[in-house]
Amino acid sequence: METTTAAVAAAAAAAAGKKMPLPSSMLWVQHLRNYVGSGEGLGSEAQTEMETKKLLLEAYRARQQQTMAAGGIPSFYKKKPSEGSVGAKVHRLAKFRFLKKQAEVLLNADDLDTMWVLLRENCSIEEASGTEKMNYEDFCHIATLCTEQIGSKCRRFFSACNFLKFEKDDFGRIAILPFYLYVMRTVSLTQARIDMSELDEDGDGFLQPQEMEAYIRGLIPNLAQLRNIPPPFLSMYSRIAARKFFFFCDPLRRGKLCIKKVLLSNCLAELMELHQETEEEGGEPEPADNWFSLSSAQRICDTFLGLDKDMNGTLSKQELQGYAEGTLTDIFIERVFDEHVRRGGRAGGGKAREMDFESFLDFVLALENRETPEGLTYMFKCLDLHNRGFLTTVDVHTLFRDVHQKWIEGGNYDLCIEDVRDEIWDMVKPADPLRITLADLLGCRQGGTIASMLTDVRGFWAHDNRENLLQDEEEAVEAPEESE
Repeated sequence: METTTAAVAAAAAAAAGKKMPLPSSMLWVQHLRNYVGSGEGLGSEAQTEMETKKLLLEAYRARQQQTMAAGGIPSFYKKKPSEGSVGAKVHRLAKFRFLKKQAEVLLNADDLDTMWVLLRENCSIEEASGTEKMNYEDFCHIATLCTEQIGSKCRRFFSACNFLKFEKDDFGRIAILPFYLYVMRTVSLTQARIDMSELDEDGDGFLQPQEMEAYIRGLIPNLAQLRNIPPPFLSMYSRIAARKFFFFCDPLRRGKLCIKKVLLSNCLAELMELHQETEEEGGEPEPADNWFSLSSAQRICDTFLGLDKDMNGTLSKQELQGYAEGTLTDIFIERVFDEHVRRGGRAGGGKAREMDFESFLDFVLALENRETPEGLTYMFKCLDLHNRGFLTTVDVHTLFRDVHQKWIEGGNYDLCIEDVRDEIWDMVKPADPLRITLADLLGCRQGGTIASMLTDVRGFWAHDNRENLLQDEEEAVEAPEESE
């Protein structure tokens, strides 16, 4: 009854606009709010953070009121502070503190080893396959153990959402190895993003060429297969390695790399493969199938120096015709210079344009990665003789005519160009039967083969002898099995 009376009185007072005194049991709440709000009892850093937040909120509200009063469009572009200004120094300091905090909550190698030990000690083994697995109860138990031994920084990996990301068996268990690899990859990518952000001078989320090269140079001491790289070759290697990132992650050729795109690219994963130790110490050099391997970089340098007959640091059309033992057609070389060699510079003074080292790296990357969208886009620009965005039967006939000439000069049997043209059309099956677009080449999944057939006599030979080559590969695979 007393409670009902108090409620009615409070409602009446509220209707009259009066404030009722708080019951004595609730006074401590008001006192606590006043105490926390005043900042008493907080450390100096917490007081500073709270005061800064208050000032920023007041400034934001004032600017919002000005915008509403003016009735204009809110500003969405803010000019970067000039170098050496207070704003630039504050921005640099804020970025440094933020990255430092991110690095502090990152798991190190010892933490990862501890987590792996705890995962193996607290899992169950599937009898049929011998796979180590854990259910959700084990997952939560391991999370508690990791928090006790490693700290709270590992807690974010042991969420219910992360557990549900992995494939479960009939008993609701997940394998511990995929989970551990997920943790390692997350840590690795976070560390890479911190390292790249430290090199991002203007803090726009993009890396300039010199910044990407600096990142690769800093990474080399941690890559097992690059520890013995000659110091004089270090700068050249960084230049070659960085170019692949720009070829695949900068399709618009803006001259800068988006850090997020680099982290998600296959190029970074390929570079990180060099962490693995070689199988035989002091054995044969590593194969050059990995662009970032030392042998691959040396091969590219040796190729460029071998083609540069006049030793002027650039390649003319005649010099580039010697690439791949002269199997590329003259019309393709001509189109490469038209589409992908920078104008200006050596073009002045009556001298012909020549290919610099960066353009040569793009050229090699395109030829070695014809099947990728980036490589095929590079090639299609060269095949599109009239820059119309499509190829006609006349274009294909013109392109293959040079291949046919080299084919006959090599002592091969004669063939009909029209038959090859029709075969290409059957391979592509374009949406428009009269023209082939880049989308058609990408969609048919044979665009790299077709580009090779139209530009390289060796590529056409490989296509013409594909059945024999496939049989040789199968016999080569079966031979070791029979010997065993």
